[in-house]
Amino acid sequence: MEYTTLGSTGTTVSKICLGCMSFGDSDWREWVLDEEEGKAIVERALELGVNFFDTANMYSNGESERVLGEALEGHREESVVATKAYFQMAESNPNSGGLSRKAIEQELEHSLDRLGMETIDLYQLHRWDDDTPIEETLAALDDAVRRGKVRHVGASSMWAHQFAEALHTSDREGYERFATMQNHYNLAYREEERETLPLCQKEGIGVMPWSPLARGYLTRPHEDVDATLRGETEEHLYEHPYREGGGLAVNERVAELADEKGVKMAQIALAWLFHKEWVDTPIVGTTSVEHLEDAVEALDIDLSKSDMEWLEEPYEPVRVSGHE
Repeated sequence: MEYTTLGSTGTTVSKICLGCMSFGDSDWREWVLDEEEGKAIVERALELGVNFFDTANMYSNGESERVLGEALEGHREESVVATKAYFQMAESNPNSGGLSRKAIEQELEHSLDRLGMETIDLYQLHRWDDDTPIEETLAALDDAVRRGKVRHVGASSMWAHQFAEALHTSDREGYERFATMQNHYNLAYREEERETLPLCQKEGIGVMPWSPLARGYLTRPHEDVDATLRGETEEHLYEHPYREGGGLAVNERVAELADEKGVKMAQIALAWLFHKEWVDTPIVGTTSVEHLEDAVEALDIDLSKSDMEWLEEPYEPVRVSGHE
């Protein structure tokens, strides 16, 4: 395993962050693993040197946090755990979502309880809340840090002007600053390169992209994606513009280079991210130990400058996706 420093936090994390959306309850989404399968992946991740784990309160309605917390029992000190809040957790309780002080304080307590932890290493806003002033949200997060409930705070998927406003507000008010940005970024979706990623680089923000494999689109030839369980059942896959612009050509070039190097498409897509200077650690979600091992092996793949340029060349601007 290779390690890096997460932004300006001083915290050392593995260059692969294990995404835990696939742990919990298949009633939530059909491709989600059961508890024992999820724990087996966490156990293997620890053996491989992965020390960074990302979940959210809304994944399987809290079950992902519970499974991860139990799987990390006895390994808490060497692990770095991130979770998120924003989406409404209870239909009957509108204050179980959003980023008001009430929502943040109560959902943070619920996450701590499910994870079985006294402190969360990285507590992230899952999305931007148009209904709550950012000053209120930042004040609540700052209080959580001061109370020792949270070590660092992070953001996810917002416009660059919103992120810049939040950073400026923290600086002005003396609140805890966002240390990380978890955004939508992969070979088939690179709109973040226009504003958000340069802003993160300028401000010393740790970048941990979600969907580094484009929800499986970059793991197999595009004509085969629909044959997978996720391709058959995951409506979210087709909400993103991976097939638009130069998406088909990007997919084909990933397949061609993978064949040339004797590796898997997913490994080429991850290797591309490992070579991007502004990326700290992509969040790799997986439903099998084999795919996790493939991801770790991708750290050893060397892509030349010409390889990188060739993979990137077909890309065309597409609609912004992932902020909703």
